[in-house]
Amino acid sequence: MMSRSYTNLLDLAAGNFAALGPAGGGRRRSGSFGAKRMTRVMTVPGTLSELDDEDDEPAATSSVASDVPSSAVCERLIVVANQLPVVARRRADGRGWTVSWDDDSLLLRLRDGVPDEMEVLFIGTLRADVPACEQDEVSQTLIDGFGCAPVFLPAGLYDRFYQNFCKSYLWPLFHYMLPFASALPTAASGDGRFDRGAWEAYVLANKYFFEKVVEVINPEDDYVWVHDYHLMALPTFLRRRFIRLRIGFFLHSPFPSSEIYRSLPIRDEILRTLLNCDLIGFHTFDYARHFLSCCSRMLGIEYQSKRGNIGLDYFGRTVGIKIMPVGIHMGQLQSVLRSSEKEQRVTELRQQFEGKSVFLGVDDMDIFKGINLKLLAFENMLRMHPKWQGRAVLVQIANPARGKGKDLEAIQAEIRESSQRINREFGRSGYSPVILIDRSVPSVERLAYYTIAECVVVTAVRDGMNLTPYEYIVCREGIPGSESEPEVSGPKKSMLVVSEFIGCSPSLSGAIRINPWNIEATAEALNEAISMSEREKQLRHEKHYRYVSTHDVAYWSKSFVQDLERACKDHFRKPCWGIGLGFGFRVVALDPHFTKLNLDSIIMSYERAKSRAIFLDYDGTLVPQASLNKSPSEELVRIVNALCADRNNTVFIVSGRSKDDLSKKLIACPKLGIAAEHGYFLRWTRDEEWQTTAHTSDFGWMQMARPVMNLYTEATDGSTIETKETALVWHHQDADQGFGSSQAKEMLDHLEGVLANEPVSVKSGQFIVEVKPQGVSKGLIAEKILSSMKEKGQQADFVLCIGDDRSDEDMFENIADVMKRSIVAPKTPLFACTVGQKPSKARFYLDDTFEVVTMLSSLADASEPDPIDFEDDLATSVSSIDIGDNLRQFSNIRTEGS
Repeated sequence: MMSRSYTNLLDLAAGNFAALGPAGGGRRRSGSFGAKRMTRVMTVPGTLSELDDEDDEPAATSSVASDVPSSAVCERLIVVANQLPVVARRRADGRGWTVSWDDDSLLLRLRDGVPDEMEVLFIGTLRADVPACEQDEVSQTLIDGFGCAPVFLPAGLYDRFYQNFCKSYLWPLFHYMLPFASALPTAASGDGRFDRGAWEAYVLANKYFFEKVVEVINPEDDYVWVHDYHLMALPTFLRRRFIRLRIGFFLHSPFPSSEIYRSLPIRDEILRTLLNCDLIGFHTFDYARHFLSCCSRMLGIEYQSKRGNIGLDYFGRTVGIKIMPVGIHMGQLQSVLRSSEKEQRVTELRQQFEGKSVFLGVDDMDIFKGINLKLLAFENMLRMHPKWQGRAVLVQIANPARGKGKDLEAIQAEIRESSQRINREFGRSGYSPVILIDRSVPSVERLAYYTIAECVVVTAVRDGMNLTPYEYIVCREGIPGSESEPEVSGPKKSMLVVSEFIGCSPSLSGAIRINPWNIEATAEALNEAISMSEREKQLRHEKHYRYVSTHDVAYWSKSFVQDLERACKDHFRKPCWGIGLGFGFRVVALDPHFTKLNLDSIIMSYERAKSRAIFLDYDGTLVPQASLNKSPSEELVRIVNALCADRNNTVFIVSGRSKDDLSKKLIACPKLGIAAEHGYFLRWTRDEEWQTTAHTSDFGWMQMARPVMNLYTEATDGSTIETKETALVWHHQDADQGFGSSQAKEMLDHLEGVLANEPVSVKSGQFIVEVKPQGVSKGLIAEKILSSMKEKGQQADFVLCIGDDRSDEDMFENIADVMKRSIVAPKTPLFACTVGQKPSKARFYLDDTFEVVTMLSSLADASEPDPIDFEDDLATSVSSIDIGDNLRQFSNIRTEGS
């Protein structure tokens, strides 16, 4: 195995992120590489200048070939997240650092689901301010002892990246909160609105992570798994440098609906950078559905579901969508449950709350956890059900806030005020209804509270996942043999009241789901939870424990890695091209035999041929699809006439347009053949009569189809019906994109049912649903024309067909089949060409209509005009000259006379 070092980032810094400065952006670079070759894992960053003389290929054509021996042959998983799963502390004597694993880190536990033969390397920042002079030493310690490569961001950049953009802007917006008014600005949090400088800091911080990945990556063998919204720009950096790199992304927060997300000024950039991944993971189908809706509405990309797998076709690459909620680490929880310290704390708590029904809330102190709503609901329960006064206790653990802002301060004040009010109204000597623990609680104490709680309550108004219910269920199951568990020999029970707006809610079918904004309903749910029969509590607990114990964090990571491997299995089979600038960069993956049409090759075949067949689509092929003016230009008319003037050519426009429309637009092309309405009408030259190519003349089905289309047209603002002689077309390009697509699918099913016994076909296309007679297609008419040429003794020995949409795919497929039969001459070259780099049944492509016209112009220049036509043209030109001369003479006479 050979591995190449990819460290020259100048191609990424130049041009596209000029505002961010060159790679490094003021970053400290200590040490240097004495050689051009790096080991598999680098701990000391190098300088760009030392590697400038390496043969660095552009990102669009980057190869993953290697030239440096790899340290291992096995595959490796590089996990990139904002923070490393370690805790670094300065030694008591102030000399150096001690590093230990963070047992509460989810990233640390995902290793359990990774295959044993796959190495795991973590990349992220440290939750400690390491001085620049000590960074090399700490890096070496982390690499050698923990398999972690730290990213050191300058303090000013980290604050702008994390506080100003991630926490103050992205995090609220992804939790459905729009910054309608600016918050009071603080040094750490900004004003809550989009700030271009904060976005640039976000991109630059992501580039630092990218540089660290580049230092350690072996692009042929490694998988990269990027985590959460902090690093959404990273996939584009990686994809630009390694176009075949295997990249997965998992979003641990909610993904907002399109109505919220569309307010993001950099919405397209984020969607496109995520689509540079191979697999994108979400906790719930709701989050995935919102992402897919945004891709459809803003990028026009529709998803497909095949055998249970959801995928987006993005320029020939299939981007997989993974829906899998994360789990907990059973072993880590159970090890704490076995500790004597935990058992002692459980005993103390049982004595403290003896005779009481304990509700428990464990939440971070932030504006989305709904702690204030929980207190209001508990207060309402005590008032509506007085029997619980003196018997029910709400213990609320509020972990310290990680963000800042006036909204958070207001929530904190409201929580304290509500707790005091409830205790004043319902408290008595020895009884406080609300116990607010406003501090960081050690895991031992937290699990002890879980063990004694009768019901856990989660009232978050929006949360990505929330594993509190899972931890509670495991703690209530307990550990067999524990001395402090008097119930261990009996049935285990637990109850959950959870918000319907959190990610774990769909997985907990036995929980009482509530809308936390409905205070009265939540209060009734609290009463129901502790009033439920013991048998019902037991059954619900058993059901939950079965799920939680089998769908742990190892199950989650194993499933994601397996799907990532499956999504990347074709990476080295298809030719790929990188195109686009900045966050518009994407990789186009095409069939190995799909290449750009070579002008010299087609001209050579064209000049050798004696009988040529040329089939041209109209919209999107000869005239731009987006143009409002669909009439051919003078240059296009000249080119088409030049092609038609060659007696060896048979040239046809094959279009879905009506015959009257095409006749009007192409009236200046007398020798051009036209196949209108997908070939139902055929005319060889302008002077000939139109022929019908299908046997049917009964269009009574239109009377059945039109009322259905009218129904959907009335219900879909912006949609229209186009009536042709042989077909009905429903257009929805001017309707709301999501609604129009949904209505088109409904209409397709509706029409197929209504017209099931009629001789018609119902097909959907780009913003259309069309009903037309059976046996009519561009492919069939092309075959008919080729057969007619053979009957006339003009068997084709050169075939060119060009088109841009789905209907043209029929033509490519049919003509490819015709080439295998004797309809055309043996060894006839076929140039089937689609417009645009996209998956197609054609073998060749041209980028746009301009390239199509340029190619046709070259063929026209290589054509030999018919002598008769040439004499007619010459006579016409002479007549024009004579008339011009006479007019000039007449003008001179008038001038002299005047």
